[in-house]
Amino acid sequence: MATEYEVFEVDGREIRISNPGTVYFPQSGWTKGDLARYHVECAGALLVQLRERPCMLKRFPGGIDTKPIYQKRVPQKRPEWLQTAVLKFPSGREAEELVPVDAAHLLWAVSLGNVDWNPHPVRRSDLDHPDELRVDIDPMPKAPWDHVRRVALIADEVLREHGLVGFPRTSGSRGMHIMVRIHQRWDFPTVRAAALALAREVEQRSEGMATATWWREERPQDAVFVDYNQNAKDHTVAAGYSVRPVPDARVACHLGWEEVPDCELGDFRIDTVPERLRTVGDPSATIDETAGSLDSLLELAGGAG
Repeated sequence: MATEYEVFEVDGREIRISNPGTVYFPQSGWTKGDLARYHVECAGALLVQLRERPCMLKRFPGGIDTKPIYQKRVPQKRPEWLQTAVLKFPSGREAEELVPVDAAHLLWAVSLGNVDWNPHPVRRSDLDHPDELRVDIDPMPKAPWDHVRRVALIADEVLREHGLVGFPRTSGSRGMHIMVRIHQRWDFPTVRAAALALAREVEQRSEGMATATWWREERPQDAVFVDYNQNAKDHTVAAGYSVRPVPDARVACHLGWEEVPDCELGDFRIDTVPERLRTVGDPSATIDETAGSLDSLLELAGGAG
């Protein structure tokens, strides 16, 4: 049988999506074609989070119930217009990774079965100095969702006290992320040290709701882990507006801080976020205008800026 295709024309390029009727989310029925259309509709918001960042692909060619393919290296057979960057890892290895710059790049990845996006916290122009500090609020198994929201608000309070602007979002899975743009002055270990100082300060203020304890077996099962290690080199987190491989096709959706106390994870999905962007807009649209200094957090850590 001949392979079916759906053709998208974006950015002056023609992207063919094979087997668009393949159901990628069996529980909710969303297909590969639906995923492609989501990326066309939400490309602007996605690219705020992805543009010029090397990305690891997380491919599910047979849908989310199949084993994912974690792909750092772009295939040798690829369009000549595809943009990439070569990352060098602590192990000494290197990988040529995809660098999305427009909607055509997003659709090309979807054509390979990519579901969610996992960018590095650096830009192609400087791969050694992050421009983003990432606060990952990850609940332990017995932690209630409300603790996630309340810990996020405490983290916002600490960030503001140290002259930084955080942009919250649902993770699309179980927790929340707060993304913080920073000046490209510090290397990965220094950014991680600042994130650890933040995590410990949040822990102190949380009245037992949050923990910065690294060893999982030592964390309270009803606490929220503030995962500072997501700022280590070669670590990635799902990007804002990335569809996540969960049954109801939830999206990692940026919020205004006023929305955090009452937000619910299941409200932000592949079928609701496009309309939200049209009506509410993107609360993170100005994130690139807010880069700040880590000096104050590093003083808290006992380090030097």
